Amino acid sequence: MPEHLPLAPAAPWVELVATTDDWDAADPTLLRTMYAQLVWIRTFEQYVLDLAAAGLIHGPAHSSIGQEGGAVGSVLALTSADSVNGSHRGHHQFLAKALHHVAPEGLDPLAAPSDDVRDVLLKTLAEICGLDRGWTHGRGGSMHLQWKAAGAMGTNAIVGGGVPQAAGFAWSHRQDGTDAVSVTYFGDGAVNIGSTLETMNLAGAWALPVCFFIENNQYAVSTNVREATAEPRLSARGLGFNLASWKVDGMDPLAVHLAMTEAVEHMRSGKGPTVVEVDTYRFFHQNGGFAGSAFGYREKEEEKAWRARDPLAQVAGHLQRRGIMSAEETAEAVTRAKAVLEEVGSVVLEPLPGGKPGQRRIRPDEWPDPAWVDVGVRGDLSEFDDAPVVDPQGHAVPVQETKFIDAVAGVMARRMETDEGVVVMGEDVHRLNGGTNGATRGLPDRFPGRILGTPISENAFAGLAGGIALDGRFTPVVEFMYADFMWVAADQLFNQIGKARHMYGGDGAVPLVLRSKVAMGTGYGSQHSMDPAGVFATAPGWRIVAPSTPYDYVGLMNAALRCQDPVVVLEHVDLYTSSGPGPVDDYDYCLPVGKAAVRREGSDLTVISYLGMTPYVMEAVAEQDQVDAEVIDLRWLDRASIDWETIEASITKTNQVLIAEQGAVGTSYGGWLADEIHRRFFDLLDAPVWRVTGAEASPSISKVLERAAIAQKDEVAAALAEIAGY
Repeated sequence: MPEHLPLAPAAPWVELVATTDDWDAADPTLLRTMYAQLVWIRTFEQYVLDLAAAGLIHGPAHSSIGQEGGAVGSVLALTSADSVNGSHRGHHQFLAKALHHVAPEGLDPLAAPSDDVRDVLLKTLAEICGLDRGWTHGRGGSMHLQWKAAGAMGTNAIVGGGVPQAAGFAWSHRQDGTDAVSVTYFGDGAVNIGSTLETMNLAGAWALPVCFFIENNQYAVSTNVREATAEPRLSARGLGFNLASWKVDGMDPLAVHLAMTEAVEHMRSGKGPTVVEVDTYRFFHQNGGFAGSAFGYREKEEEKAWRARDPLAQVAGHLQRRGIMSAEETAEAVTRAKAVLEEVGSVVLEPLPGGKPGQRRIRPDEWPDPAWVDVGVRGDLSEFDDAPVVDPQGHAVPVQETKFIDAVAGVMARRMETDEGVVVMGEDVHRLNGGTNGATRGLPDRFPGRILGTPISENAFAGLAGGIALDGRFTPVVEFMYADFMWVAADQLFNQIGKARHMYGGDGAVPLVLRSKVAMGTGYGSQHSMDPAGVFATAPGWRIVAPSTPYDYVGLMNAALRCQDPVVVLEHVDLYTSSGPGPVDDYDYCLPVGKAAVRREGSDLTVISYLGMTPYVMEAVAEQDQVDAEVIDLRWLDRASIDWETIEASITKTNQVLIAEQGAVGTSYGGWLADEIHRRFFDLLDAPVWRVTGAEASPSISKVLERAAIAQKDEVAAALAEIAGY
């Protein structure tokens, strides 16, 4: 018979329970502050529910009533230097952090609120109502609350979506030499999300000072946690990643505070990430002011039992028991808070003209200007005011024959040498003499701690890089081994990084560079061969760079690293082994944003291409004499950066256009571009836009089928011959 040897987790896992002695030992100022925060948050949340019931909140009103104890107890163990982010149900987390920021010495529940406290309440209410005076001018609303000065880095509507970013905040804190920590709040639903588990692993492997704070409120909408997982003690997740973990009663704010104090000390002392699970309960349904029992998925007896342990009542009881506040005083604090919320609300609300008594509306001048709808999708490029930008045509610096991949490694080395904030991360980038293609050759030894080899978890490390970018102290460069892997990280790339600047008000920079390899033609098959340009072009917020020569790569990468928007730099494997003009010794110049290159002048046809297709176009044009083609290499592919001026000048001469690309027709970049050209330049065109693309199918492993699925020189030549026949 085999022996069965019991195994024990390496990390500690404890349940912390606060005793009466703990309550008796607690500082009265702490308890008064705790109660004040609970009262302000509870009163605010009830006021929001009242507005929602009156039809004055557009969108959801995810109430945190019942869950305030976890947020308040944990935040009071932090400082303004510490970062937090949260979930769609994050009013309490945001308010707790904001109030603690403006009143770090504590709040008195009976004192009149300071102007700063009133401002926090007013701006948060305005944001939830979608108004211009809100934190993000109403764009974020209830689910996207951000005040970076307070360390409130943003709540998030995607379940688990903010968790990887919190690891990025933690990395930035540590890399900057501080002892600040990061806390990410999420619920029982996000515990089973891949991004959460990936980030736990990554944070553990890198010993990052991030706390995974689980608010186990027992239900994901109507599904009980015991239906969703075989281990409802959710802090057990931490043990699989060797994370020190605490389980605590979330209805007991002091117990939460004690557990969080221990967790914060663990992180500040360099011992790595932590998990804190608080068992709590939302008193109302997922959205709005009705109890869950009204929808049939909870029993009234269950709700009654949880309400009997209301964190406000518990703290009030201990304040009264210790003689710190009387019952009348704790009640008076609630009454005063309600009166203040009415005063705050009157700033943005007014009686409804012609309405019934008590009916109100949003004051018309509080709404954002509709003309502001697209402002801030990207930045204004003022960061280039002092940049060494060169003429987009020709070569502005001495050049020599250069291997493309040497230009990739060379410009990254130069930028890391001149900017200590640049950090590179991705799978295997720290090994194999420069990663799988040599893009980081020599850099790990020259820049220790800044070339970070990651686990295979694109969603986690892309999101971590997004957090670093939002923090703003460092510029992350993320390498995806293949462009197809963007789908694995789609939430972080498109829901998070691409939307962040606009969603949080348009002012916050998101300086991140994603290097993404296009590998069609290598035999790696359908899941390693896509050209993602067409997908990124339809995703707001991203700028897209597609260099086709070593000279262009250096100038465009320098521009991407200076840009304060997220930029995807597309690289084609066909180009890695190619040679062409590259700088002799000047690796500092920037090619201008939004300027294409005219590779060949002509009068009969405008051929527009980019990346690895450009050399095939040039070969096809050179090998025929029927069509005098002008060839434009786009360089910049996103909507905001297309060089329409150069395109229009060319079409004015030629009156017809051919768009040539390699990738599959279904995710085609050219489909979007052709539509735009038709709309902009219809009167200049003598014929519809011609197109060369790959097939519908993704490239296959078979050499023959792969070649049939992509476009190269022969397909361009065939199109030129057809055009010549008209």
